[in-house]
Amino acid sequence: LPAYHSPELPAANPLPPLDWQTIKGGLVEIGHDGAEFAYDNERPRHKVWLNDFRLATRLISNAEYLAFIDDDGYRRADLWLSDGWHTVNTQGWQAPLYWFKQGKDWMHFDLTGAHPLRENEPVSHLSYYEADAYARWSGKHLPTEAEWEHAASTQAISGSFLDRGLYVPLPAQQQGLTQLYGELWQWTQSAYLPYPGFRPLPGTLGEYNGKFMCDQMVLRGGSCITARDHLRASYRNFFRAADRWMFSGLRLAEDI
Repeated sequence: LPAYHSPELPAANPLPPLDWQTIKGGLVEIGHDGAEFAYDNERPRHKVWLNDFRLATRLISNAEYLAFIDDDGYRRADLWLSDGWHTVNTQGWQAPLYWFKQGKDWMHFDLTGAHPLRENEPVSHLSYYEADAYARWSGKHLPTEAEWEHAASTQAISGSFLDRGLYVPLPAQQQGLTQLYGELWQWTQSAYLPYPGFRPLPGTLGEYNGKFMCDQMVLRGGSCITARDHLRASYRNFFRAADRWMFSGLRLAEDI
């Protein structure tokens, strides 16, 4: 299989354990209200009530997702939304996109070519259905977009972006709340809908967003092929639940 490029990736270090960051809820504000550019789907800034919750400190890794596969995750209807289970069976899904078996070993194809699965890397190219099924299997859930933005709004926008030139998501390197930006777009459990008081921008920008607010789910945080200056805490991406061609991963949340 071809390779787009062959970057020198950082040395592999032990993956920090998956931990949980307690996030204080209450009546919080999300959305964009500054003078800087933002798409109309990020406006207006508005209040949302959040209960206290815990957010996983990093993204789920390939090794952690492999445990889901080994536990027959793709063959257990009880873990899947109805449409997701239909998609698994009609599309023949058995693993994330670009995973394949070579003998007994899992391989992964990305922009660096085909290689043995790098177990510490964040699992990528997941559909919403897969992210949701993994969350159910783990006894957790995906964060809402309001939970994600509330947690991310206090964090610096740092991570592996397009500007770094690696084009692959990197493993978490430190403990504490990390990987909120860059690496992979993170599925939320929120449908892509207009905010209260939404008004489309005039002209072509308004044409772009409003008509897509149907049958799609929100992702947050950017990816390793997103430009750093393109991101902000309020940025909303959106894809259909079965889409998995993009650089998408997952982070877990849990109620308190």
